[in-house]
Amino acid sequence: MTNDWLLFALYLAVLLLLALPLGRYMAKVFMQEKTSTDFLFKPVEKLLYRLTGVNETEEMNWQQYAVAVLTFNFLGMILVYLMQVLQGILPFNPEQLSGVSPWHLALNTAVSFMTNTNWQSYVPETTTSYFTQMTVLTVQNFLSAATGLTVAVALIRGLTRKTAGTIGNFWADMVRSVLWVLLPLSVIFSVILVQQGGLQNLSPYLSIQTVEGAEQKLAMGPVASQEAIKMLGTNGGGFFNANSAHPFENPTPVSNFLQILSIFLIPAGLVFAFGRMAGDRRQGYSVLATMILLFVLMLGTLYTSELYGNPMLRSLGVDSPTAMEGKEVRFGIGGTALFATVTTAASCGAVNGMHDSFTPLGGLIPLLQMKLGEIIFGGVGAGFYGMMMFVIITVFIVGLMVGRTPEYLGKKIESRETKMAMLAILIPSVLILIGAGIAAVTAQGTSATANPGPHGLSEMIYAFASAAGNNGSAFAGLSANAPFYNLALAFNMYIGRFGVIIPALAIAGSMAAKKISPPGPGTFPTASWLFVFLLAGVVLIVGALTFLPVLSLGPIVEQQLMLQGTTF
Repeated sequence: MTNDWLLFALYLAVLLLLALPLGRYMAKVFMQEKTSTDFLFKPVEKLLYRLTGVNETEEMNWQQYAVAVLTFNFLGMILVYLMQVLQGILPFNPEQLSGVSPWHLALNTAVSFMTNTNWQSYVPETTTSYFTQMTVLTVQNFLSAATGLTVAVALIRGLTRKTAGTIGNFWADMVRSVLWVLLPLSVIFSVILVQQGGLQNLSPYLSIQTVEGAEQKLAMGPVASQEAIKMLGTNGGGFFNANSAHPFENPTPVSNFLQILSIFLIPAGLVFAFGRMAGDRRQGYSVLATMILLFVLMLGTLYTSELYGNPMLRSLGVDSPTAMEGKEVRFGIGGTALFATVTTAASCGAVNGMHDSFTPLGGLIPLLQMKLGEIIFGGVGAGFYGMMMFVIITVFIVGLMVGRTPEYLGKKIESRETKMAMLAILIPSVLILIGAGIAAVTAQGTSATANPGPHGLSEMIYAFASAAGNNGSAFAGLSANAPFYNLALAFNMYIGRFGVIIPALAIAGSMAAKKISPPGPGTFPTASWLFVFLLAGVVLIVGALTFLPVLSLGPIVEQQLMLQGTTF
């Protein structure tokens, strides 16, 4: 137990130690300042602009920026779909896998990887070829992560610029996100994973003989390269069905720690970048402190619940109620609890344990974090602009309390910004509740659950929360490869992604046009501990008001029944 708490402390310390210089670097990248990597990427950037005819100096208003985001991602989704369907005639397919089918599975996967969700209703080893993994899914991991980063940077510009009509150039932001940030980090991480024993080859699958004498096919492939960007880009889609519980994806305790670290690295660095781009590092620190406060609360709850486990195990003759079912036995409860908390605080669906096997209270934490919008660090870019929606609501509430027009970074928060922020918060919530509600009253929805009672309800709620929050992890008890779930979850993924992005960009455009006023005696300080606690309180209260009823019917009542010795 002591070692686990030391692991948690070490994790936060190393995260902050690495995120601070990365934040400075990203601020320079997006402020067009000189960086140490310009000599590598500037020529490539210029070549790309020359080939595509993009004028990187021509900035966009928020509507133009939004159209570019939607168009680019929609075309990417179509391309991913087509290349999956045509997989059987494409190269690097040593197992001669046919095209991905049925069509609704291919569509679900295309939407999933385009939206940075990486929900997988299929078994990768038997469904997708090396070509599909490398040139379709891995490439989309870069582009979907870069999309979130561009939107976050555009919002920062909107918050910090003075009476401006533009918020940047999407194409320039996209190129810089991939070349300057995601690509170099992924190369470094891939090399480390290979050194740790991660798989990276194009060999055919191996047929081996097990100890019992049976024949088993062992999947090969370019794993480490996809693993790096799936973590750094908070994508989460596994090369193998077991995801980061598979030793080829996650071979050692060092790789496990680095994978958890990489999930939060860019989101944490972006908060530091925000402080620097805003010209007031304390603003970034206050948002970061809120994220850390909520993260520690969630991690402590999940870990404690799993540590004390299920008391009914004693009736089966088990000395300790702590259960290792669903945990990664190589890394213990601490390593599994930390991974589960991080991956659902960020919009990353990677897992090294099965959340379906957690205690009801332990399973509630991943579920709640996704329902809150994954703003506790969150996904690349998405976590930041999601948290900014809560910042705007908090500032608005404070303004009502003190009887003054609310302000943030010297700009007045008015009805337009408040409405857009509420829209961004409510859209995923509505998607989750309506989707899970339909599933709970239809045969197509209930027939896919592996468990009856409240746990089966949790499985359905988790699927729609994972889709709307663009997370991609699953409760591992839902058979979702069916027309109802493939189509319903695809819809939730798409609207959940862009239903937040569009309001965020609208806020960016609205705020960019406003003048900056110097702080006065009635200005509420947003770089203070009081604001940190208020912001954390608003996040939790909004989550409680929205989801307490459905959580009460699922994990909360299941926890109470477990303590009473009731099984299903």
